[in-house]
Amino acid sequence: MFKGCFTAIVTPFKNNRVDTDALTNFIRFQIKSGIAGIVPCGSTGEAATLTYEEHYRVINISLEAANAKIPVIAGTGSNSTAETITLTKYAERAGADAALLSTPYYNKPTQRGLYEHYKAVAEAVTIPLILYNVPGRTGVNMLPETVARLSELKNIVGIKEATGNLEQISNVIEFSKKDFIVLSGDDATTLPLLSIGGHGTISVTSNVAPGDMVALCSLFCRGKMAEARKLHYKLQQLNRVMFIETNPVPVKTALALMGLMGPELRLPLVGLEDGNLKKLKAALKAYGLLKGRAR
Repeated sequence: MFKGCFTAIVTPFKNNRVDTDALTNFIRFQIKSGIAGIVPCGSTGEAATLTYEEHYRVINISLEAANAKIPVIAGTGSNSTAETITLTKYAERAGADAALLSTPYYNKPTQRGLYEHYKAVAEAVTIPLILYNVPGRTGVNMLPETVARLSELKNIVGIKEATGNLEQISNVIEFSKKDFIVLSGDDATTLPLLSIGGHGTISVTSNVAPGDMVALCSLFCRGKMAEARKLHYKLQQLNRVMFIETNPVPVKTALALMGLMGPELRLPLVGLEDGNLKKLKAALKAYGLLKGRAR
């Protein structure tokens, strides 16, 4: 169920409120593009600025729009274990297929603290849980040995790895239990991760180019390595420009330029600097995306 290309979807806002219509239409666009699933309320979805009510609402809208056609992995991570449990219990009651849990940010727990955090969440729910290791945002790196211990817990089924460190990811795959799902959290390393035994990606780039990100995973799985490699390099300029400033500023700006939603962000995030906006427009134009049709 949790293999292939999943989109870490943005949260569209209008007048500082969640834009329900834009979110629903965007999820339908993703489904038509063949995406394996969606991940609402992650860092790409500006979850850190959502109220509890908005967080729940985005999960509910996502489930309704997905209509059981694709899995919905709800982002429920927090730097508070109690808050994480509260959010994850809600996702479970709402009917989400799984929950994505980032390592606690700012308080920088030890490896034992990380283990106990995730163990407590796993014991509080029965929903499948996917760990999320993103030290660039959280300030803590969950080591392969810790992931391996957690992989033995019944409902911890996988990890989104965003270190970009292929040696570390190789160790995660080697040390963890058989069939533990490993997904890329870094678009540029999706193909390399697949080549060492990974299972797919939770992608930012697939917000704007879902068809090609889906095709990349599909080509690899079908053994068409030359075609997959060609598509990997085609996507690289787009992958880079999606992170020209803090995610999700570039991707939300791109989606607005494509006519798929408004550009509204929440403070402390602000719009792209003029020079970076020009680079983004140039990359989208080169890729053929400015008319709102992702390939």
